Amino acid sequence: MKRAKRLYILFGVLVAVCIATVCVLQYDQKQEDIQTSGETVLTVDPASVSALKWETESASLAFHKDEGWLYDDDEAFPVSEEKIDDLLAEFEDFRAAFIIENVTDFAQYGLDESICTIDITTSDTSYEIQLGDYSSMDSQRYVSISDGNVYLAASDPLDAYDLELSDMIANDEVPSFDEVSAIHFEGPETYDVVWQEYTEDNTYTLCSDDVYYKQEGSDLLPLDTTAVESYLSSISNAGYDEYVTYNVTDEELATYGLDAPEVTVTVEYTELDGQTETPGTFTLSVSRDPVELAAQATEDVLDESSSTTESTEETITAYARINDSQIVYKISGSSYEALKACTYNDLRHTEVLTADFSDVTGFDISLDGQVYTITSKGSGEDKTFLYGDEELDIASLQSALTAVSAQDFTDEAPTQKEELGMTVTLDSETHPKVQIEFYRYDGEHCLAVVDGTPFALVARSAVVDLIEAINTIVL
Repeated sequence: MKRAKRLYILFGVLVAVCIATVCVLQYDQKQEDIQTSGETVLTVDPASVSALKWETESASLAFHKDEGWLYDDDEAFPVSEEKIDDLLAEFEDFRAAFIIENVTDFAQYGLDESICTIDITTSDTSYEIQLGDYSSMDSQRYVSISDGNVYLAASDPLDAYDLELSDMIANDEVPSFDEVSAIHFEGPETYDVVWQEYTEDNTYTLCSDDVYYKQEGSDLLPLDTTAVESYLSSISNAGYDEYVTYNVTDEELATYGLDAPEVTVTVEYTELDGQTETPGTFTLSVSRDPVELAAQATEDVLDESSSTTESTEETITAYARINDSQIVYKISGSSYEALKACTYNDLRHTEVLTADFSDVTGFDISLDGQVYTITSKGSGEDKTFLYGDEELDIASLQSALTAVSAQDFTDEAPTQKEELGMTVTLDSETHPKVQIEFYRYDGEHCLAVVDGTPFALVARSAVVDLIEAINTIVL
């Protein structure tokens, strides 16, 4: 009896061991179905693709190729060939970090209802690619290419395909204005700007940095190079990434105020690429929304005290058009304001003294009925300034003088007392001196006159600082 009982126990142990062995073998077999890869699992030649479509939770887009790529729902839509190339490049050499073979339950990988389905058609093959869940543990996405396997993608295709139609537009190109030879403005003022290299015998400007000039008949009026280049940057950085229409008609231009733009600027430029020089002409038209513009015009005629609203950059709706493109872009209020600031006064120098201070050799200063003379000796870094025979530190006077700048340009003649006058002598045969005078105007401003011509209203506080810097030297 005991022997039989022992046999039963041994038999039970044997059965348990067999069951365990089968389970281990089955588990090992399942483990073998998940393989580390890194190999290419799909290769699609972009040149062979004739159609591409995909559907995500937010968009369903389809494109086909004729001579170029076309949007299925509207062939007038300007498709970005570069964007299509980027999308197809995802599967030109599609690699998997892991391969899960013999899959029976695609739902556990989010592939029963994929978050994105991509269909690619070539001349002889069609591919359906489904994107499933994102594995947070592996930081990779599950992908099916309809071959019975599931792949953990080495790179996530959804990063490329999570797009709206607006992301697929071929926006107009804005060139890099490496060299600008001319600018033509139409709008608040209509005038031409020309580029001219500075030379020492230049009779139009005191500033060696000046290369842009407003044409005024046979005369050239110098512009501030920094201001002009900042304006060109405003053109480049206006943000042409939100379109309101991509197929505007001549009749529809009025909807955006672009039938008669507030500002039109045309730039003649040359792009530089190594040894290659590519000339071109770029035109930008800008307008505020006509309804807003009309409302603002009405508001401007109201008494300031009764005006209840005021336009800010956040409330401005404005549009831009590049060359004769059929795309109309919506631009920000700040870009609109920057592009509208294109008058001569917006781009001219604001400093009362535009010459480089290193060219200054002395001052004759008229203050409170007295005349004070400051001279210099030496040149360059060895230059020193003197009041009488005493060497002085010119830094405070230099700082105060360069800080005086226009707050409001004017051609109004002075009618009140002169508060300060100075003749600045320069190391220049063409421009040996500059005469600057400051006249009392009101409690906040002085009227600056340069070489006998009214220049601008400047801050009275800045003139007071300049007077104090002079008094520190002469008193």
